[in-house]
Amino acid sequence: MSKPNPRRARPLSFYFLAAILSAFLLFLYAPMACVYILSFQGPTGGMSFPMQGWSTHWFQVLFSGDGQGVGDIGNAFRRSIRLAFVVAILTMAISLSAGMAYRRKFRGSNFVFYSAITSMVLPGIFVGFGIALMFNLLGWRTNWFTSGIGAQLTWTLPFGLLIMFIVLGRFNPSYEEAATDLGASARQRFTQVIVPIILPGIIGIAMAGLTSSYEETARTSLNIGTGNTMPMEVTGLLTAASTPVLFAIGTITTLFSFTLVIVSLIVMSRLAKRRQMRTAA
Repeated sequence: MSKPNPRRARPLSFYFLAAILSAFLLFLYAPMACVYILSFQGPTGGMSFPMQGWSTHWFQVLFSGDGQGVGDIGNAFRRSIRLAFVVAILTMAISLSAGMAYRRKFRGSNFVFYSAITSMVLPGIFVGFGIALMFNLLGWRTNWFTSGIGAQLTWTLPFGLLIMFIVLGRFNPSYEEAATDLGASARQRFTQVIVPIILPGIIGIAMAGLTSSYEETARTSLNIGTGNTMPMEVTGLLTAASTPVLFAIGTITTLFSFTLVIVSLIVMSRLAKRRQMRTAA
């Protein structure tokens, strides 16, 4: 009797779908790869191929700030990072609070929910204009921090809410019921049972808010006052700079973003494994 072959031939559909996925990844990342390669142009290099030597000259120009089309990148980066971290924390806290509130039905819950996610489908420029107009009517000055936070929350919060509803929808209430049977208070159930179990999802919401805030432009452009964020500064440089320093900015920014994403995935995977070990014990 012949033994079954553990390596069975894959169906033709597998290779077809793999080819589609490969084409999609090539379409998605090939332009980015060109930016990364061109950022290592030599001092005489331009904005397109062929390469004029290899060097880190444009990264040195970027960090030295000697005026070769760099603009105010340093301050813009610091503003964007501070704004992104505040927006991420607020998105995480508000989404968690809303998710816990929506575990029980309350009057007007549907209206609140649809009102919260409406800004997802509205054109960002209209939302940003409305926030700027409200600040003007109230006599408040728009700046990159106060009105900037309000503008960016209209983009990050709907996604945070939807992710939190999914996370809590998969939460097994039997753990909370067991804690109640053991005499745990509502606060203890929340801090010692619910939060540790859904912590990977909470971190995911924070990272989604941080990255979404960092790259947001449409809503922020009318609400930052005189202090540009990183995307706005780069947009301004596109009309004034014609050197590979822009590619160096893109390479550094992408490296920073991918580092945050990878670190977050590692932390979430370890938390998920720890949770499985605890629940299996």
